[in-house]
Amino acid sequence: MKKKLSYRDKLVELAYIYDVKEIKDYEKSRKNLTSGQLELILKKNKITIPKDFKANFLRDNFVKPIGKIKSNFLDFKENKIKDKNKALRKLENFKLDTNRKISRAFKDLWTQLGKIGLNFLNIIPKLGKVIYEFFGKLFTDLFHGIYEQQFDPQISKRVIVVITSVVVTTTIIFSSVNYFSDGELVKKSEIKKELKKPEIKKELKKPETKKEVKKPETKKDLKKSKEKPKLEVKRKNVDEVILPNLNLKTETVLNLFKDVEYDLGKVRSQKLVKPIYFTQFPRDLNDLQSTKLKKETFIKIVLPLIVAENERILADREKLIVLSDKKFTTDLEKQWIRQKLLEYKVKKGNLKELLTRMDIIPTSIALAQAAKESGWGTSRFALEGNAIFGQWTWSGQGIAPLDRESNKNHKILKFPILRASVKAYQNNLNTHKSYAKFRQKRLALRSKNKKIKGLELTETLNNYAQTGTEYTKILNQIIKQNRLTDFEPVRLVNSVKKIELSS
Repeated sequence: MKKKLSYRDKLVELAYIYDVKEIKDYEKSRKNLTSGQLELILKKNKITIPKDFKANFLRDNFVKPIGKIKSNFLDFKENKIKDKNKALRKLENFKLDTNRKISRAFKDLWTQLGKIGLNFLNIIPKLGKVIYEFFGKLFTDLFHGIYEQQFDPQISKRVIVVITSVVVTTTIIFSSVNYFSDGELVKKSEIKKELKKPEIKKELKKPETKKEVKKPETKKDLKKSKEKPKLEVKRKNVDEVILPNLNLKTETVLNLFKDVEYDLGKVRSQKLVKPIYFTQFPRDLNDLQSTKLKKETFIKIVLPLIVAENERILADREKLIVLSDKKFTTDLEKQWIRQKLLEYKVKKGNLKELLTRMDIIPTSIALAQAAKESGWGTSRFALEGNAIFGQWTWSGQGIAPLDRESNKNHKILKFPILRASVKAYQNNLNTHKSYAKFRQKRLALRSKNKKIKGLELTETLNNYAQTGTEYTKILNQIIKQNRLTDFEPVRLVNSVKKIELSS
């Protein structure tokens, strides 16, 4: 019975048939050449190599086309879902705008009717007084005249007609004058009230369309413009700060933390963190000589982002619990539920499964994974693409790893700002099938009214990296060494006010 030869053996046999001396010498010296090396030597000697049916024909004619069709189908499906969500949002916004305009129109109409009614009521006593005085004097003079002398009947008829016309015209004139004068008084009083009201500062947003007319720059101005942008925060009680994309340096960041008195010791003791949201990491963070200072700076940047997203999830969770208990829901509430079902990738409207997925990621785990995947904010992916958690993508925008194998085409997903990376990471753990054990254990802690602690859930994240259990051991080590469990009960300072930073 003839033994089946491997593809390499076939290449060696082909070399012996065509008497390729180089391959024979290698074989005699017992140096095992690979299939690729044998192919190169045969091609160099102008020997035609038969295709390996199993390795090339199936891959080129079946595997690759099927994979391409699958990826195209997934892209088509994702685009359809995006278009559907976009259409639903447009419809919802149109509905809200229409309701708002109708309610505003009814409110304005009701206000105008009220003003007209008040003005009419104000006219009645004034008009009555004028008519009373006018007719009293008129009739007094008339009776005195009748008593003293007699008039011709025709003249008396004319007098009556004149009196009637005068009464009618004066009534019309007085009513119109009072109406317009009162309207102006009301407007003036409203303007005065608005001027007297104390200014209440809420969320202030500068209009984007207005542009300031720039004066021609002098030499001094050019020197000032070349200087690096500086951020100054004079207030100690910062309510919320959103840092712009200014390519901040680490020294500037550290000075900002001093200005707002942002200290991790206070955060650990008070369990409160100020909402300071960075959009990117400082590019020279790795230049810090002190490892402790580098880690503290990283935690100060990432902690508010994680806490803010967790609080958003908790607010949605409470709203879902309330809506689940209601017998009847409005159209807006139904639309909100449909949107959350899509966001958390829950099928068949299963609200129980949605409630399981809609929950927080422990702050200690999020900080540990962010530190591990981004090299404490110094990796190329973190600096170039705001990718804190090293999430892979095959279709979206991303950064190709330098050490990626040639047969792989994955990229590291990039984000416009750091908070978007945190949100995508939390959504990944709450929706992907690889982390079902994580969600089930978290649900078990919830059902027993226990606190959701990171060290109790790290073992369920062995699918996050290729190293498996070694990866979870590293996470536990990072959490314990840096006391990240201290940040699990931390909440944002209660405020929604935003302040502008001078640059």
